[in-house]
Amino acid sequence: MTQLLKGMRVVEGSAFVAVPLAGMTLAQMGAEVIRFDRIGGGLDAKRLPVAPSGQSLFWAGLNKGKKSIAVDMQSPEGRELVTRIITAPGDDAGMFLTNLRVRGWMDYETLTKFREDLIMVTLMGDRHGRPQVDYTVNPALGIPDITGPEGHPDPVANALPAWDCIAGNMVVSALLAAERHRLRHGTGQDVDVALKDVAAAMLGNLGMIGDAVVNTAQRGKSGNALYGAYGQDFVCADGKRVMVIGLTARQWKGLVSATGTTDAMARLAVRKGRDLMDEAVRWELRHEITEILRPFFAARRVEEFADDFNKAGLTWSQFRSVKEAVEEDADLSTDNPVFTMLDQPGLGRFPVPGAPVTFSAAPRTAPQPAPELGAHTEEVLGDVVGLPDTEIARLFDTGVVQSPRYAAKLAAE
Repeated sequence: MTQLLKGMRVVEGSAFVAVPLAGMTLAQMGAEVIRFDRIGGGLDAKRLPVAPSGQSLFWAGLNKGKKSIAVDMQSPEGRELVTRIITAPGDDAGMFLTNLRVRGWMDYETLTKFREDLIMVTLMGDRHGRPQVDYTVNPALGIPDITGPEGHPDPVANALPAWDCIAGNMVVSALLAAERHRLRHGTGQDVDVALKDVAAAMLGNLGMIGDAVVNTAQRGKSGNALYGAYGQDFVCADGKRVMVIGLTARQWKGLVSATGTTDAMARLAVRKGRDLMDEAVRWELRHEITEILRPFFAARRVEEFADDFNKAGLTWSQFRSVKEAVEEDADLSTDNPVFTMLDQPGLGRFPVPGAPVTFSAAPRTAPQPAPELGAHTEEVLGDVVGLPDTEIARLFDTGVVQSPRYAAKLAAE
């Protein structure tokens, strides 16, 4: 965490990945982020992976450093409270992130009746308002058709929700841009972002739409090869698998030199009449290049060449499972200042990341764990909504709001 955004208040009503990620990113930069959920938890309160206790590691991971209020949003009183939290006064308040927009209540037209300069950023599925997630956007845009082993007939989905990750950070950018506009002009605005548009735009930015339009050949699967240049995986003598990259001229020269294949590559270039310093040529001749390199790795254990590769500044890595990476890679440990070891009730003790950005003007602070559901209900009702203690007590007694402390009190009675 840093304190660059200290004083800013953002309210979040969300589920899944992108918008919770956006709120967490703002919290890690110092903003006060208040997340509201229905009593008992929202759509992702118990999403896998979970700890042995059954508590969601997913939810805890995406809600670090936020404040939490649990509200009965089916009741008119609960909806009024949420509206008052979103539209509370203050120059650094009045900012709302959601992917759960509800027309006639939790929408820009309704909320701006209570605060005209509201900034609301809404993530939709697609531009038509239809629901979408990463696992439907990817097939629709053709990514699984170019993913997987070369020649494999079936589409292969990606386990990483990449478009959600990109969209979450675009939500952050949109909010900060709208807030800058409000500071200069005094007006809020309604900002819409569609997950499918984020993915479609990136396909265009990467040249993939142009490629599909102007070229006859259709891009196919290429396994673990680096598309457009040279990069390939190899099985080593110890059974471990590595990925080596020859994308740039420096990377290519280093890889050839370190593997002692300079002469063989020169003969390949002469035989084909092609210049291997051209990355597109390396892509075209990737199978021949791989056959030249394969014996080097097949005859050696990773430990036999790892130090030499690192000293030569090669771009390479070893394939690992996530569990192996956590056990072996110091970048996923507290050796990396991004991570702090935290004890989290119900979850366990493990390294927890803060913001992966370093600001020279704002020293890094330790990440804060995700709150228990409703942990800040009383604080938010008092400090943000401005309710007196007697009114807060009534809301608890009537079940409009909830908190762990009040739930424990009821259980003890």
